[in-house]
Amino acid sequence: MARLLVAAFVITACFFLAEITSAKEEFGPGNQDYGYIDVRKGAHMFYWLFYTTANVSKYTDRPLAIWLQGGPGASSTGYGNFEELGPLTLELTARNHTWVKDMNVLFIDNPVGSGFSYVDSSKYLTKNNKQIALDLVELMKGFYKNHPEFKKVPLHIFCESYGGKMAPEFALELYRAIEKKEIESNLQSVALGDPWVSPMDSVNAWAPLLLNMGMIDHSGYNRIMKSAEKTQNALDKGKYTQSTLLWSDTQRVLLDESKGVDFYNILLPTNGELYTRSLLSNEERMYRTLVKFDLDENRDQILQDIMRKQVSKALKIPSSVVWGSQSSTTFNVLMGDFMKPAVEIVETLLNSTTLKVAVFSGQLDLICATPGTINWINDMQWNNKSAYESAPRVGIVVDRVLEGYQKEAGNFAMFWVDRAGHMVPNDNPRAMDFILKKYTKYDN
Repeated sequence: MARLLVAAFVITACFFLAEITSAKEEFGPGNQDYGYIDVRKGAHMFYWLFYTTANVSKYTDRPLAIWLQGGPGASSTGYGNFEELGPLTLELTARNHTWVKDMNVLFIDNPVGSGFSYVDSSKYLTKNNKQIALDLVELMKGFYKNHPEFKKVPLHIFCESYGGKMAPEFALELYRAIEKKEIESNLQSVALGDPWVSPMDSVNAWAPLLLNMGMIDHSGYNRIMKSAEKTQNALDKGKYTQSTLLWSDTQRVLLDESKGVDFYNILLPTNGELYTRSLLSNEERMYRTLVKFDLDENRDQILQDIMRKQVSKALKIPSSVVWGSQSSTTFNVLMGDFMKPAVEIVETLLNSTTLKVAVFSGQLDLICATPGTINWINDMQWNNKSAYESAPRVGIVVDRVLEGYQKEAGNFAMFWVDRAGHMVPNDNPRAMDFILKKYTKYDN
């Protein structure tokens, strides 16, 4: 492994060197930049930029894609990078379907407290979605100051899970900042992957999906729905933290009834002896289920070791910063905002901006189940709703293989992705590349 890393450090794209004035020591192939932006007093956000390795005369010929992870508290520089779409896999081998080969990719550890991002005190952690969005706008101001060459490059925001709740408000606040001339940016679109936009629509879809798949019976269905109803009632009464705790209880009931189905891909094998995780506290269970993307503890440990040892050393992260050490606290501070929906923000994007908005959903996902996503989309009120309802649903065909379905009208599109769970970029890269090309037009 040591030989692999040494070799990776010296791989560069020579034709970019004249353009890149801030190139630093890399971890993995290609040219990179990274660093901290102080988004507020006591709040330090980390980004990691991978310059495209595409065969172009200059890297600014290709768009810039932001990737936001979920959680809240999961690390884009860790999970998204090494588990889904970065140039290296968790085994530190070259990823065939990395996005970096086609575009510039900016991983942001967001909100502050996630990954390498950190706060000087817990009082500086964000408590709601609006604060998260404003921090991200400040991050982009700092990023463009460091990289003014990207100001006119088309910018596209991609995300996953709870990132799908954060990204719409981030896009809206960035759009408004652009209109006010507070920032120069060529923002074009936002695409929400398996998004936690309407939490209760997701939770209420769990039992019907598992019943139809034969993974629970009617008795299990009724028990899960009864727990989901308690969660809904607490939310309706404005008891937001309690609704988050009841959401976790509903997960426990579901795991008990399904004997340990995987929340991120219902067809994956699971350890039936560990499904109740009865030794974990309520908060630990919540954090592991939504933030720890792979419940295989060995892979969790591999990623943690890579980030805390090799990556920290290569990127010269301050010794006082320990990757992921504030992530669970970040989640806990946001428990009062966790179950609140963000559907109105998506509606505002569609009705009041020129941005293109997409949703893509893996059909084997449970945590943000596709049927729940379809329900909140159907309930949205937006200018082109009638056109969308009457639009045809057509197949996504790549090299003669059906990879999913799409439906679009106006500035909105929905993509159903076959053979994919929660992590679409990793599970079905062919379908993901179709979406990337459609939205970023990276090969034009």
